[in-house]
Amino acid sequence: MRLVDTHAHIYEPEFDADRERVVASAVEAGIVRMLLPAIDSESYGRMFETCAAWPELCMPMMGLHPTSVNDNPHWRDDLGLVRRLIADPPAGRICGVGEIGLDFYWSSDFRDEQIEAFEAQVDMSLEFGLPIAVHTRSAWEQMREVMRRFAGRGVRGVFHAFSDSVECYRELRGCGDFLFGIGGVVTFRRSAVAEVVREMSLDDMVLETDCPYLTPVPHRGERNEPAYVRYVCEKVAEIKGVTPEEVAARTTANAERMFLKSNERTQ
Repeated sequence: MRLVDTHAHIYEPEFDADRERVVASAVEAGIVRMLLPAIDSESYGRMFETCAAWPELCMPMMGLHPTSVNDNPHWRDDLGLVRRLIADPPAGRICGVGEIGLDFYWSSDFRDEQIEAFEAQVDMSLEFGLPIAVHTRSAWEQMREVMRRFAGRGVRGVFHAFSDSVECYRELRGCGDFLFGIGGVVTFRRSAVAEVVREMSLDDMVLETDCPYLTPVPHRGERNEPAYVRYVCEKVAEIKGVTPEEVAARTTANAERMFLKSNERTQ
């Protein structure tokens, strides 16, 4: 099987002790690409170094995570850095604008700032012809409101770690060319995401780990890693009543269309 992990943070310190082994395990598991979303200026250097070390496997995104806007008096300056690094990355071709979005789980005190930062980065994606990788936590209704304003403007990308309703999925799909990231949560017992996946088309899905977080069963409680995306693939296959090979083929084609092939036309 050929698999793409569309959301992996293997540049994070959690992998410093065994990053080479983790990458080797991913390749052995059939991973042909890992897409690395950015977080903030403190982690950009590590992300680009990782992409430079494995240029045929790892591709960087660039963006400012919504929680990195919170209590940050310099977030507008940070958006300027995001723009410069999209235009002139130090390593690898930027494959998307991310990880961007809205997150009111920890605090809603910076709601307006997060929305402004998110909309500015969606505008950047349109300017540079790139897809977006969207983080949403405790903010799905606000996310729907924002995306309604971008409907019809050519916005495209992935809603990472999708976790809302079938109704939300259908509305967001109608706002642009969007895919929905399915990760380890789908393997959890009584997972609400599994019920939504049952109603989703495979042509609307990509697979992800969000490693080192959201580890799937049977490794729940341990550090996540890209090789474990195969467990997500197997669970989606079980839910949809198809083979893992079909899930792998269709989700990989979706990821390549969104982040690789369409991006090549903008270069």
